[in-house]
Amino acid sequence: MEGPTQKIFRAIVKGRVQGVLYRDFAQRKARALGLTGTVQNLRDGSIEIFAQGDEKKLKEFLEKLKRGSLFSKVESIEVAWQETDRERDDFVILY
Repeated sequence: MEGPTQKIFRAIVKGRVQGVLYRDFAQRKARALGLTGTVQNLRDGSIEIFAQGDEKKLKEFLEKLKRGSLFSKVESIEVAWQETDRERDDFVILY
C-alpha cells in the first residue's frame, strides 16, 4: 500500500531577501508548521524554497513567506506546485 501523496512547491522569492535572516525565518516557520524541504540563496539575489507537506499548511507557509522576516522586503514569489511520493525528514538551509 502506498503512502499518501503530499504536495510540494518550488518558490522563488525576490526582493530584499538575502542578508536579512530570511532563510532562518523560512526554516523556523516551516518547522513550526511541520513542513519539510530546503531553502537557499541563489546567485541573482533571490531565494529558492522547496517545501513539502499538507496543502493547507503549505498555503499558510506561503502567506508567511510573502510577509517575510523583519528586515526583508518581498517583492514577488513565483510558485510551481506538484505532487510527490518522496518523504523528506526536515526543513534545512542549504549553503
